[in-house]
Amino acid sequence: MSPDLAGPGARAAAEAALALVGDGAVVGLGTGRAASAFIALLGARVREGLAVSGVATSDRSAHLAEEAGIRLVDLAEELELDLTVDGADEVAPNLDLLKGRGGALVRERIVASASRRQVIIVGDEKLVQRLGERGGIPVEVIPPARGPVLRHLRELGLTPAVRRNPAGAGHFLTENGNLFIECALPEPLPDGPAARDLERAIRSIAGVVDTGLFLGTAERVLVGYRTGRVETLERGPA
Repeated sequence: MSPDLAGPGARAAAEAALALVGDGAVVGLGTGRAASAFIALLGARVREGLAVSGVATSDRSAHLAEEAGIRLVDLAEELELDLTVDGADEVAPNLDLLKGRGGALVRERIVASASRRQVIIVGDEKLVQRLGERGGIPVEVIPPARGPVLRHLRELGLTPAVRRNPAGAGHFLTENGNLFIECALPEPLPDGPAARDLERAIRSIAGVVDTGLFLGTAERVLVGYRTGRVETLERGPA
């Protein structure tokens, strides 16, 4: 995925995120257009002498990081990342997120959970009033559980669809080789408590690995605009 595909707002946010990366930092590298732009910019800083290491959330991000000259390390037991910089598909006013439509949701959550800070970079078009305004909820599912999971998701009032591989026959697979099910909502989620109730219900289904609901994980969101202005949104007390 080329960083050039990121819009001007996302590129502005990616540039602003560079200021949060200190010399010697270990950085989680997200997946998607905004994250790809950040990786390219971080690589340029590395070539200028900045010493950083990265942990990639997908094979795509790992490839971009290697091309950019960023040293990649494994997520070892004793390693705590200084921060993770990643994008999002939707950002609610309370900084709850929908993420993972690129298929890297589980690795994104693992890397974020191993980080002191999760910083999200988006263009302003990703801001929503209610999660689910721009699309459905990604759900990663172990392949043998497909049938029962689809049934239970429908019982929750969702309309699930297994994503097909856009490049050919078969199903689109996540970074972990699992099925990607996108769950359309009857209407956007009204608030944070409703999002948490739905997340718990989906996660309780046997065979579900994870969802794209990232609730209360972001420390701050950098929102870029076409003009180059960047707004910083910070999560308030829980």
